[in-house]
Order: sequence, then structure tokens, then C-alpha cells
Amino acid sequence: MICPKCQSSNISKNGVKRGKQNHICKDCGRQFIEVYSPTGYPEEVKRHCLHLYLEGNGFRRIERLTGVCHNTVINWVKAAAKS
Repeated sequence: MICPKCQSSNISKNGVKRGKQNHICKDCGRQFIEVYSPTGYPEEVKRHCLHLYLEGNGFRRIERLTGVCHNTVINWVKAAAKS
């Protein structure tokens, strides 16, 4: 395993947080985990929310139907309008 910051292999374990093993670089002091999980919503959810918006649903209704925060949907609509 190598440090994502300085590319050093001088690594040691540094406890567990939220069920994932933490590591620390002894050279630069950077803490990191081995594998990061993807963040954000899948593209399918984004497309579904945008489709609901185009059908005339309001942002808060989309939030109730999909469980995605209405502010997130607003940002997606703004980004889609720019492109």
C-alpha cells in the first residue's frame, strides 16, 4: 500500500472508524483508508428526478417521491440547463 499524498510505502495501521481500517503515512502524516466508497447518487436516480421535473412535478414533491433532497434536485436542474 502507498500513501496517496507522498507515494511513500512507510505506512502503518491507525485504528478503525465506521468499520473501515484507517492507515497513516509515517513520512507525511496523512491519514487515509485503503478503499473509498463512491459518493453521490447514481445516474439513474438523477435521470428519474429530472424526468419528474420535466413532467411538471415540484421540487418538494420530487423529494417526497424519491427521497432526494429538493436542493440537490434544484442543483441538478441548474446543471442540466447550463449544458
